[in-house]
Amino acid sequence: MLNRRRFLAWLYAGSLATTLAGVPARAGPAQREMHGGNGDESGRSLTLFLCGDVMTGRGIDQILPHPCKPQIYEPYLRDARDYVALAEQVNGPIARPVPYPYIWGDALAGLERMAPDVRIVNLETAVTSHDGFWPKGINYRMHPRNIAALTAARIDCCAMANNHVLDWGAQGLAETLETLASAGIRTAGAGGNLEQAQSPAVIPMPGSGRVLVFAFGERYSGIADDWVATPSRHGIDLLPELSRATVDEVAARVARAKKPGDTVVASIHWGGNWGYEIPAAHRDFAHGLIEHAGIDIVHGHSSHHFKGIEVYRERLILYGCGDFLNDYEGILSNVEYRSELGLMYFPTLEAASGRLLRLTLLPTRIRRMQIQRAQAHEVAWQVEVLNREGRALGTAVTPDGEDRLRVDWRG
Repeated sequence: MLNRRRFLAWLYAGSLATTLAGVPARAGPAQREMHGGNGDESGRSLTLFLCGDVMTGRGIDQILPHPCKPQIYEPYLRDARDYVALAEQVNGPIARPVPYPYIWGDALAGLERMAPDVRIVNLETAVTSHDGFWPKGINYRMHPRNIAALTAARIDCCAMANNHVLDWGAQGLAETLETLASAGIRTAGAGGNLEQAQSPAVIPMPGSGRVLVFAFGERYSGIADDWVATPSRHGIDLLPELSRATVDEVAARVARAKKPGDTVVASIHWGGNWGYEIPAAHRDFAHGLIEHAGIDIVHGHSSHHFKGIEVYRERLILYGCGDFLNDYEGILSNVEYRSELGLMYFPTLEAASGRLLRLTLLPTRIRRMQIQRAQAHEVAWQVEVLNREGRALGTAVTPDGEDRLRVDWRG
């Protein structure tokens, strides 16, 4: 087993975990008054739940009641159950099968306590039993009969424009979309054709207003050009480039869909897997979406660890949310980034304007293929990293109670 773990270290550090050569974050604004915490909520407010990548395939799927065939097509491992064995080597045995709420663990209590109006995740797994895999080295899938693994957390919307949703081909994507729709889960960023892939998920709010979720992929996150949706082909919505012209194209789509009182989220799978640097192109694009396209929240993901947070013109930008759930336990590479540590993001917005009122984070960790509440020493590490990376972006994080973090910002 030692040789296998060494192989996995090489696998994720090198050939299959590309790192985007980014530009260090530009200097933040001059010192100004910090805002956040308990904002003015005199009008109607809206709280969202956002997180990083949710990867319920491969090893996670194997501990659920209805796993797919365990065969995988990686350079070394050929059985998805080996990822379970790796996790057990590090953190102890996992009883199988586990009930569906098991994988969410302490996150379920956090969701109930924070009571978000909308729950949005980046689902980086195909939900299919189709066996026609895309020959790319790493392929994730969860059996459709395990769809209760997502409904157990009452997910409202899955962003789908990422580098794993077509791991089992167009047929696998079609089954994924059908399964999610049958379970009442909305999707954005992928579809049976280009129009569907570019259409936002529309989530009505009680009373008035809606949340619109647009999802986009970027080439540097590992998305193949062959995965791009066309007028007659299943696929995802891939950004041609991070330019002002692309901002304008997104702005036109938002303008066609947005109504007064709507909140708009842009969920973007971009960049490489490792490294805290935020490329200038990402900052410029996120700022442009807020300034010119009517976006209220930029929900960025792809990095296997969380990155710095920015609040720009009273709008939230998450450049990288990290991994929220995966089967990476026992992989001995890039350990300095602590990819097992995650965050639950709960932004509260003024519904009428979309401006950020407050941002609360719940720190988590992955252990025995389950999301657990992070321990005190792990939270301290997360606070240190968030403050270090947020300094140039004008944000600071403070513990707020026993297991919550409050984000403040200059504005």
